[in-house]
Amino acid sequence: MHQILHSGRFLLGNTHQTAWRKCCSSFSKMMQAVCVDVPGGPENLLLRTIPRPQPKDGEVLIKVHATALNRADLLQRRGLYPPPPGETDIIGLEVAGTVDSLGPRLKRGWKPDDRVMALLSGGGYAEYVSVPEELLMLVPTNLTLCQAAAIPEAWLTAFQLLALIAQVKEGEVVLVHAGASGVGTAAVQLVRLFGAVPIVTAGSPEKLKMAEELGAAAGFNYKEESFAQGVHDFTGGKGADVILDCIGGCNWEQNVNCLATDGRWVLYGTMGGRAVEGDLLGKLLSKRGHLLSSLLRSRSLQYKADLVSAFSGRALPHFSDQAVSLRPVIDSTFNLEDIAEAHRHMEANKNTGKIIINVIPQKQETQ
Repeated sequence: MHQILHSGRFLLGNTHQTAWRKCCSSFSKMMQAVCVDVPGGPENLLLRTIPRPQPKDGEVLIKVHATALNRADLLQRRGLYPPPPGETDIIGLEVAGTVDSLGPRLKRGWKPDDRVMALLSGGGYAEYVSVPEELLMLVPTNLTLCQAAAIPEAWLTAFQLLALIAQVKEGEVVLVHAGASGVGTAAVQLVRLFGAVPIVTAGSPEKLKMAEELGAAAGFNYKEESFAQGVHDFTGGKGADVILDCIGGCNWEQNVNCLATDGRWVLYGTMGGRAVEGDLLGKLLSKRGHLLSSLLRSRSLQYKADLVSAFSGRALPHFSDQAVSLRPVIDSTFNLEDIAEAHRHMEANKNTGKIIINVIPQKQETQ
Protein backbone atom coordinates (compact mmCIF):
# COMPACT_ATOMS: atom_id res chain seq x y z
CA MET A 1 0.00 0.00 0.00
CA HIS A 2 2.85 2.31 0.82
CA GLN A 3 4.40 1.57 -2.57
CA ILE A 4 1.09 2.31 -4.33
CA LEU A 5 0.69 5.61 -2.51
CA HIS A 6 4.30 6.46 -3.23
CA SER A 7 3.78 5.64 -6.92
CA GLY A 8 0.68 7.81 -6.91
CA ARG A 9 2.59 10.72 -5.49
CA PHE A 10 5.31 10.11 -8.05
CA LEU A 11 2.82 10.17 -10.94
CA LEU A 12 1.18 13.27 -9.54
CA GLY A 13 4.61 14.88 -9.34
CA ASN A 14 5.27 13.99 -12.98
CA THR A 15 1.94 15.49 -14.02
CA HIS A 16 2.74 18.69 -12.18
CA GLN A 17 6.21 18.85 -13.72
CA THR A 18 4.82 18.20 -17.21
CA ALA A 19 2.25 20.97 -16.80
CA TRP A 20 4.96 23.31 -15.53
CA ARG A 21 7.22 22.48 -18.49
CA LYS A 22 4.36 23.13 -20.91
CA CYS A 23 3.66 26.43 -19.19
CA CYS A 24 7.33 27.43 -19.38
CA SER A 25 7.54 26.28 -23.00
CA SER A 26 4.44 28.29 -23.88
CA PHE A 27 5.82 31.33 -22.10
CA SER A 28 9.17 30.96 -23.89
CA LYS A 29 7.34 31.16 -27.23
CA MET A 30 5.99 34.62 -26.40
CA MET A 31 7.73 37.91 -27.05
CA GLN A 32 7.47 41.63 -26.42
CA ALA A 33 6.29 43.74 -29.35
CA VAL A 34 4.95 47.23 -29.95
CA CYS A 35 1.28 47.20 -30.97
CA VAL A 36 -1.10 49.91 -32.18
CA ASP A 37 -4.72 49.15 -31.29
CA VAL A 38 -6.07 52.52 -32.42
CA PRO A 39 -4.32 54.73 -35.00
CA GLY A 40 -3.14 58.06 -33.64
CA GLY A 41 -0.29 59.74 -31.82
CA PRO A 42 2.86 58.27 -30.27
CA GLU A 43 0.94 57.58 -27.04
CA ASN A 44 -0.95 54.85 -28.94
CA LEU A 45 2.21 52.72 -29.22
CA LEU A 46 1.74 49.93 -26.66
CA LEU A 47 4.29 47.34 -25.53
CA ARG A 48 2.55 43.95 -25.34
CA THR A 49 3.35 40.27 -24.91
CA ILE A 50 2.28 38.35 -28.01
CA PRO A 51 3.08 34.96 -29.62
CA ARG A 52 6.50 34.67 -31.20
CA PRO A 53 6.42 34.07 -34.98
CA GLN A 54 7.52 30.69 -36.32
CA PRO A 55 9.73 30.55 -39.42
CA LYS A 56 7.94 29.20 -42.49
CA ASP A 57 9.50 27.53 -45.53
CA GLY A 58 12.53 29.51 -46.61
CA GLU A 59 12.48 31.79 -43.57
CA VAL A 60 14.89 32.52 -40.75
CA LEU A 61 13.82 33.58 -37.26
CA ILE A 62 15.89 36.52 -36.04
CA LYS A 63 16.40 37.46 -32.42
CA VAL A 64 16.21 41.22 -32.80
CA HIS A 65 18.88 43.29 -31.07
CA ALA A 66 17.98 46.63 -32.67
CA THR A 67 15.60 48.20 -35.16
CA ALA A 68 15.37 51.70 -36.62
CA LEU A 69 12.73 54.33 -37.29
CA ASN A 70 11.52 55.38 -40.73
CA ARG A 71 9.03 58.05 -41.80
CA ALA A 72 6.77 55.24 -43.00
CA ASP A 73 6.49 54.10 -39.35
CA LEU A 74 4.90 57.41 -38.39
CA LEU A 75 2.39 57.12 -41.23
CA GLN A 76 1.52 53.53 -40.32
CA ARG A 77 1.00 54.50 -36.68
CA ARG A 78 -1.50 57.13 -37.83
CA GLY A 79 -3.33 54.59 -40.00
CA LEU A 80 -2.15 56.18 -43.26
CA TYR A 81 0.25 53.49 -44.53
CA PRO A 82 -1.11 49.98 -43.95
CA PRO A 83 1.17 46.96 -44.43
CA PRO A 84 0.93 45.00 -47.69
CA PRO A 85 -1.70 42.22 -47.70
CA GLY A 86 -0.66 39.21 -45.67
CA GLU A 87 2.09 41.03 -43.75
CA THR A 88 2.17 41.64 -40.00
CA ASP A 89 0.66 44.88 -38.71
CA ILE A 90 3.57 45.32 -36.28
CA ILE A 91 5.54 48.40 -37.34
CA GLY A 92 9.23 48.25 -38.29
CA LEU A 93 10.96 47.91 -41.67
CA GLU A 94 14.47 46.83 -40.69
CA VAL A 95 16.32 44.96 -37.97
CA ALA A 96 19.72 43.67 -36.95
CA GLY A 97 20.24 40.70 -34.67
CA THR A 98 21.27 37.07 -34.55
CA VAL A 99 19.84 33.96 -36.16
CA ASP A 100 17.67 32.17 -33.60
CA SER A 101 16.25 29.24 -35.59
CA LEU A 102 15.86 28.05 -39.17
CA GLY A 103 12.73 27.22 -41.11
CA PRO A 104 12.45 24.31 -43.57
CA ARG A 105 13.82 24.29 -47.12
CA LEU A 106 16.50 26.94 -46.75
CA LYS A 107 18.93 27.25 -49.65
CA ARG A 108 21.77 29.08 -47.91
CA GLY A 109 24.06 28.10 -45.09
CA TRP A 110 22.67 30.23 -42.26
CA LYS A 111 23.67 29.14 -38.77
CA PRO A 112 22.33 29.93 -35.29
CA ASP A 113 23.96 33.06 -33.84
CA ASP A 114 24.99 34.44 -37.26
CA ARG A 115 24.97 38.23 -37.07
CA VAL A 116 22.45 39.42 -39.65
CA MET A 117 20.49 42.45 -40.74
CA ALA A 118 17.30 42.35 -42.78
CA LEU A 119 14.85 44.37 -44.83
CA LEU A 120 11.25 43.83 -43.67
CA SER A 121 7.71 44.56 -44.80
CA GLY A 122 6.87 44.91 -41.10
CA GLY A 123 7.50 43.38 -37.69
CA GLY A 124 10.68 45.16 -36.62
CA TYR A 125 9.35 46.57 -33.33
CA ALA A 126 9.57 43.17 -31.64
CA GLU A 127 11.96 40.77 -29.95
CA TYR A 128 11.74 38.26 -32.81
CA VAL A 129 10.86 38.45 -36.49
CA SER A 130 10.72 35.80 -39.20
CA VAL A 131 12.26 36.84 -42.51
CA PRO A 132 12.63 35.26 -45.98
CA GLU A 133 16.28 34.28 -46.25
CA GLU A 134 16.68 36.30 -49.47
CA LEU A 135 16.28 39.51 -47.47
CA LEU A 136 19.08 38.75 -45.00
CA MET A 137 22.58 40.19 -45.13
CA LEU A 138 25.54 39.32 -42.94
CA VAL A 139 26.62 42.23 -40.74
CA PRO A 140 30.13 43.49 -41.60
CA THR A 141 32.51 42.43 -38.86
CA ASN A 142 33.53 45.99 -37.99
CA LEU A 143 29.94 47.14 -37.33
CA THR A 144 27.92 46.70 -34.14
CA LEU A 145 24.37 45.38 -34.39
CA CYS A 146 23.17 48.83 -33.37
CA GLN A 147 24.98 50.33 -36.36
CA ALA A 148 23.78 47.56 -38.66
CA ALA A 149 20.14 48.30 -37.81
CA ALA A 150 20.61 51.67 -39.55
CA ILE A 151 21.42 50.07 -42.90
CA PRO A 152 18.70 47.91 -44.52
CA GLU A 153 15.77 50.24 -45.22
CA ALA A 154 17.61 53.55 -45.72
CA TRP A 155 20.56 52.21 -47.69
CA LEU A 156 18.57 49.81 -49.85
CA THR A 157 16.11 52.62 -50.61
CA ALA A 158 18.91 54.99 -51.59
CA PHE A 159 20.67 52.29 -53.62
CA GLN A 160 17.46 51.40 -55.43
CA LEU A 161 16.69 55.03 -56.31
CA LEU A 162 20.20 55.77 -57.54
CA ALA A 163 21.28 52.53 -59.19
CA LEU A 164 18.03 51.02 -60.45
CA ILE A 165 15.60 53.92 -60.94
CA ALA A 166 17.78 56.94 -61.83
CA GLN A 167 20.71 54.86 -63.13
CA VAL A 168 23.18 57.50 -62.01
CA LYS A 169 26.28 57.86 -64.18
CA GLU A 170 29.79 58.95 -63.30
CA GLY A 171 30.20 62.72 -63.20
CA GLU A 172 26.49 63.54 -62.93
CA VAL A 173 25.20 66.04 -60.36
CA VAL A 174 22.64 64.55 -57.96
CA LEU A 175 20.47 66.79 -55.77
CA VAL A 176 19.42 64.97 -52.59
CA HIS A 177 16.56 66.52 -50.63
CA ALA A 178 16.60 65.95 -46.84
CA GLY A 179 20.32 65.35 -47.11
CA ALA A 180 20.72 64.72 -43.37
CA SER A 181 17.98 62.08 -43.13
CA GLY A 182 18.62 58.35 -43.06
CA VAL A 183 18.10 57.95 -46.80
CA GLY A 184 19.81 61.30 -47.45
CA THR A 185 23.02 60.44 -45.60
CA ALA A 186 23.11 57.08 -47.38
CA ALA A 187 22.46 58.67 -50.77
CA VAL A 188 25.26 61.23 -50.40
CA GLN A 189 27.78 58.46 -49.74
CA LEU A 190 26.47 56.20 -52.51
CA VAL A 191 26.56 59.04 -55.05
CA ARG A 192 30.25 59.48 -54.22
CA LEU A 193 30.79 55.72 -54.49
CA PHE A 194 29.26 55.79 -57.99
CA GLY A 195 31.60 58.58 -59.07
CA ALA A 196 28.88 61.25 -59.25
CA VAL A 197 28.60 64.60 -57.43
CA PRO A 198 26.11 64.91 -54.51
CA ILE A 199 24.56 68.23 -53.47
CA VAL A 200 21.87 68.51 -50.80
CA THR A 201 19.09 70.49 -49.20
CA ALA A 202 18.49 70.55 -45.44
CA GLY A 203 16.79 72.78 -42.87
CA SER A 204 19.66 73.80 -40.60
CA PRO A 205 23.38 74.68 -40.76
CA GLU A 206 24.15 71.65 -38.58
CA LYS A 207 22.44 69.27 -41.00
CA LEU A 208 24.18 70.84 -43.98
CA LYS A 209 27.53 70.50 -42.22
CA MET A 210 26.89 66.80 -41.56
CA ALA A 211 26.04 66.21 -45.24
CA GLU A 212 29.16 68.03 -46.35
CA GLU A 213 31.29 65.95 -43.97
CA LEU A 214 29.87 62.86 -45.69
CA GLY A 215 30.89 64.17 -49.11
CA ALA A 216 28.23 66.61 -50.32
CA ALA A 217 29.85 69.14 -52.65
CA ALA A 218 27.35 71.86 -51.74
CA GLY A 219 24.33 72.35 -49.50
CA PHE A 220 21.36 74.69 -49.49
CA ASN A 221 19.19 75.66 -46.52
CA TYR A 222 15.70 75.49 -47.98
CA LYS A 223 14.36 77.61 -45.12
CA GLU A 224 16.60 80.54 -45.95
CA GLU A 225 17.32 80.44 -49.68
CA SER A 226 16.14 79.20 -53.05
CA PHE A 227 17.74 75.82 -53.59
CA ALA A 228 16.92 76.14 -57.30
CA GLN A 229 19.13 79.22 -57.49
CA GLY A 230 21.83 77.41 -55.51
CA VAL A 231 21.78 74.46 -57.93
CA HIS A 232 21.83 76.86 -60.89
CA ASP A 233 24.90 78.65 -59.50
CA PHE A 234 26.71 75.42 -58.58
CA THR A 235 26.22 73.84 -62.01
CA GLY A 236 26.83 76.97 -64.05
CA GLY A 237 23.23 77.01 -65.21
CA LYS A 238 23.12 73.37 -66.38
CA GLY A 239 21.03 72.05 -63.49
CA ALA A 240 20.95 68.75 -61.62
CA ASP A 241 21.02 65.56 -63.67
CA VAL A 242 19.13 63.68 -60.94
CA ILE A 243 16.91 64.84 -58.07
CA LEU A 244 16.04 62.48 -55.20
CA ASP A 245 12.83 63.92 -53.80
CA CYS A 246 10.99 62.80 -50.65
CA ILE A 247 9.21 66.17 -50.29
CA GLY A 248 6.87 66.36 -53.27
CA GLY A 249 4.18 69.00 -53.73
CA CYS A 250 5.64 72.17 -52.23
CA ASN A 251 8.93 71.73 -54.09
CA TRP A 252 7.72 70.92 -57.57
CA GLU A 253 8.39 74.27 -59.21
CA GLN A 254 11.91 74.66 -57.83
CA ASN A 255 12.62 71.04 -58.75
CA VAL A 256 11.65 71.57 -62.38
CA ASN A 257 13.50 74.89 -62.51
CA CYS A 258 16.79 73.31 -61.37
CA LEU A 259 16.44 70.07 -63.34
CA ALA A 260 18.90 69.68 -66.20
CA THR A 261 17.59 69.06 -69.70
CA ASP A 262 16.83 65.32 -69.97
CA GLY A 263 17.25 65.10 -66.18
CA ARG A 264 15.57 62.52 -63.93
CA TRP A 265 13.39 63.64 -61.04
CA VAL A 266 12.85 60.65 -58.74
CA LEU A 267 9.94 60.96 -56.31
CA TYR A 268 9.85 58.57 -53.34
CA GLY A 269 7.87 60.53 -50.71
CA THR A 270 5.43 63.39 -50.26
CA MET A 271 6.37 64.97 -46.93
CA GLY A 272 5.65 68.39 -48.46
CA GLY A 273 2.21 67.47 -49.77
CA ARG A 274 0.71 65.59 -52.70
CA ALA A 275 -1.25 68.34 -54.42
CA VAL A 276 0.30 70.30 -57.28
CA GLU A 277 -1.06 73.55 -58.68
CA GLY A 278 0.40 75.18 -61.78
CA ASP A 279 2.02 74.27 -65.07
CA LEU A 280 3.97 71.22 -63.93
CA LEU A 281 3.50 69.25 -67.13
CA GLY A 282 4.36 72.13 -69.43
CA LYS A 283 7.52 73.06 -67.55
CA LEU A 284 8.63 69.44 -67.25
CA LEU A 285 8.01 68.92 -70.95
CA SER A 286 10.14 71.95 -71.83
CA LYS A 287 13.07 70.29 -70.02
CA ARG A 288 12.36 66.88 -71.57
CA GLY A 289 12.42 65.84 -67.93
CA HIS A 290 11.75 62.33 -66.67
CA LEU A 291 9.44 62.11 -63.65
CA LEU A 292 10.03 58.75 -61.98
CA SER A 293 8.56 57.38 -58.77
CA SER A 294 9.24 54.41 -56.56
CA LEU A 295 8.23 52.73 -53.30
CA LEU A 296 10.10 49.79 -51.82
CA ARG A 297 7.78 48.22 -49.25
CA SER A 298 5.13 47.16 -51.77
CA ARG A 299 7.63 45.50 -54.14
CA SER A 300 7.64 41.75 -54.71
CA LEU A 301 9.89 39.41 -52.78
CA GLN A 302 11.85 38.70 -55.97
CA TYR A 303 12.46 42.41 -56.60
CA LYS A 304 13.67 42.92 -53.03
CA ALA A 305 15.84 39.80 -53.22
CA ASP A 306 17.48 41.09 -56.41
CA LEU A 307 17.99 44.49 -54.76
CA VAL A 308 19.59 42.93 -51.67
CA SER A 309 21.86 40.87 -53.93
CA ALA A 310 22.92 43.90 -55.99
CA PHE A 311 23.53 46.01 -52.89
CA SER A 312 25.49 43.20 -51.22
CA GLY A 313 27.76 42.92 -54.21
CA ARG A 314 28.28 46.58 -55.08
CA ALA A 315 27.99 48.52 -51.82
CA LEU A 316 28.10 46.31 -48.71
CA PRO A 317 31.84 45.51 -48.96
CA HIS A 318 32.58 49.24 -48.63
CA PHE A 319 31.29 49.28 -45.05
CA SER A 320 34.49 47.46 -44.15
CA ASP A 321 37.79 49.29 -43.89
CA GLN A 322 38.50 50.05 -47.54
CA ALA A 323 39.62 53.00 -49.63
CA VAL A 324 36.01 54.08 -50.21
CA SER A 325 34.40 53.60 -46.81
CA LEU A 326 30.66 53.82 -46.18
CA ARG A 327 29.19 54.31 -42.74
CA PRO A 328 25.69 54.49 -41.26
CA VAL A 329 24.94 57.78 -39.52
CA ILE A 330 23.16 57.41 -36.17
CA ASP A 331 21.42 60.34 -34.52
CA SER A 332 20.22 58.78 -31.27
CA THR A 333 19.23 55.54 -29.57
CA PHE A 334 16.18 54.64 -27.48
CA ASN A 335 15.08 51.47 -25.71
CA LEU A 336 11.96 49.66 -26.90
CA GLU A 337 9.90 50.85 -23.94
CA ASP A 338 10.67 54.44 -25.00
CA ILE A 339 9.37 53.98 -28.55
CA ALA A 340 6.81 56.81 -28.17
CA GLU A 341 9.57 59.28 -27.32
CA ALA A 342 11.56 58.11 -30.33
CA HIS A 343 8.56 58.81 -32.57
CA ARG A 344 8.19 62.28 -31.08
CA HIS A 345 11.87 62.94 -31.78
CA MET A 346 11.42 62.07 -35.46
CA GLU A 347 8.16 64.00 -35.78
CA ALA A 348 9.93 67.09 -34.45
CA ASN A 349 12.42 66.66 -37.32
CA LYS A 350 15.30 66.75 -34.85
CA ASN A 351 17.28 63.83 -36.17
CA THR A 352 20.41 63.89 -38.29
CA GLY A 353 20.74 60.33 -39.56
CA LYS A 354 18.93 57.33 -38.14
CA ILE A 355 17.07 56.86 -34.87
CA ILE A 356 17.86 53.43 -33.44
CA ILE A 357 15.71 51.37 -31.07
CA ASN A 358 17.59 48.91 -28.85
CA VAL A 359 15.27 45.93 -28.47
CA ILE A 360 17.79 44.23 -26.22
CA PRO A 361 18.88 46.92 -23.73
CA GLN A 362 22.58 47.51 -23.87
CA LYS A 363 25.18 50.00 -22.77
CA GLN A 364 25.36 53.09 -24.97
CA GLU A 365 27.87 52.38 -27.73
CA THR A 366 30.07 54.92 -29.42
CA GLN A 367 28.87 55.23 -32.98
